[in-house]
Parts: sequence; structure tokens; C-alpha cells
Amino acid sequence: MKFKLLSTAVAAGLLGLSGTASAYMAYFGEDLNHSASVALTATPNSSAQEAAFKALLSGVGTENFEGQTVGASTPLALSFPGTGSTTVTATLSGGGGTVAAVTSGSTNGAGRYSVPSSGSTRYWEVNAGTTSGNFEITFSEAIAAFGFYGVDIGDFGGRVSLEFFNGATSVGTQAVAHTVGSGGSTDGSVLFFGAIASGAAEEFTSVKFSTTYGSGDIFAFDNFTIGTRAQVIDPDPTPTPIPGTLLLAGLGLAGLGAMRRRVR
Repeated sequence: MKFKLLSTAVAAGLLGLSGTASAYMAYFGEDLNHSASVALTATPNSSAQEAAFKALLSGVGTENFEGQTVGASTPLALSFPGTGSTTVTATLSGGGGTVAAVTSGSTNGAGRYSVPSSGSTRYWEVNAGTTSGNFEITFSEAIAAFGFYGVDIGDFGGRVSLEFFNGATSVGTQAVAHTVGSGGSTDGSVLFFGAIASGAAEEFTSVKFSTTYGSGDIFAFDNFTIGTRAQVIDPDPTPTPIPGTLLLAGLGLAGLGAMRRRVR
């Protein structure tokens, strides 16, 4: 991760080197279903990507909607216990979504249900499209990681993408590469998507969900999961190596200094 600080000497030497643009570390897994009435009992692809996402976080906070009132709409207060010493809170606003519920292990008859736990029942549901399906989550502090489950996404041609904001400034966008079906061909499919900031410049205070209507899509979302900067684990904790060109330059300067001392 680029959160790791370089030593002063190495950082100064790197200033003249060309850098690469920062990017979010993205995690995506999808488990296709073709049934509006039968929920998936296992989601190996989605679950594996959720595990990979969480592996780079030291603890996470998750809003699973189980404590929310069925039928509640925006603005909706969210809570993410487990995010460090204090619980991060958030407000879900915009759109025309509501908290929906099904009997555990079943669908609503149209391919939507709660995941990933077989014992969960509640989720966030939106009619996809510009007015009713676009919503935003605004956090009480800056966030470095965000992930979620989506159910029944795109079975009627709709799509979903995310845009991250720090205050009013957009700091990144992520299109979710889910399968786009038609006529309900991918009813009840499940996906997991997660993104982790690669540096402080990509931290965000809100995330906006943008959806498209397709031919009449309705989306379900569950288990919004977040992590703060302090919770992001460096995947490469080894010291940053000094580039070879800088090392050679340093050796050359050292040799020149030794020669001058001998001449004196």
C-alpha cells in the first residue's frame, strides 16, 4: 500500500522519478443464478473475493440491515461497529429505496434476498434508474475501504457503478463488471465488490451508487462493509528498496568523496 511512508533520504531521491497513477485495489466475484424463486445456498466466487478484501483489513465495520425497520426509506442512519476505537456512522440518502425482508433462505419471488448469511433476512432494495435507483452513503469520517454484496443485479439489463468523493471532490470511480442479462436471465445472481484506496489521496467521505434502468431492473444490496485508513494492512511490509540508479549514484558520490580525501 502507498500509505507506507518512505524515509526522508529515499523520498528525496524518488522525487525526480516518474510515478504511476494511483488506483483502487478492486475485488469482484460473481455467482450466477437463473432462478427468481430459489436463493443460492453457496456463493463461492463472491465469498472468496470478500475474504480477499477483508484479508487486507484489520477488522471491519458492517451494516447488514438486520437492525433496520422493514419499509424504512431514506435518509437512513447506518452504523459500522468494529471500525477502530469508535464506531463509524453514515447516512444513506437519495433515491427511492427501502429496507426489504424475506424469510431466511428464500427469495421475494423475483430473485432478491438477503446475503451472505443463511440466517439473514433484510436488505436494501432500489428500483434501478437515475431518479429512484441512485443513492449515496456519507460517512462520519474518511474511509479507505468499501465493499458490498449485490443480489439480482442486471438481470433486466441494468448496471451499477460507484463514485467516491472526499467532500465535494470526486477522487475515483469504479464500474462493477457484473454480468448483464435480459428478461430475467440472471435472476437471483449474487456478487461481491470491494475497493481499497491505494493511498491517502483516494480516501473518501462518501460513495455514490449510480444505476441504470435497463428494461425494468430492481437491485438488492446487503452487507455494506468499510475500513478506515488505520485498518488497512500493508500487503508488502518490507522496506522500500532504493532504485538501482539512485544506489549507483550514491556509491559514485561516496567514491568521489574518498578520492578527494586521498588527494588532500
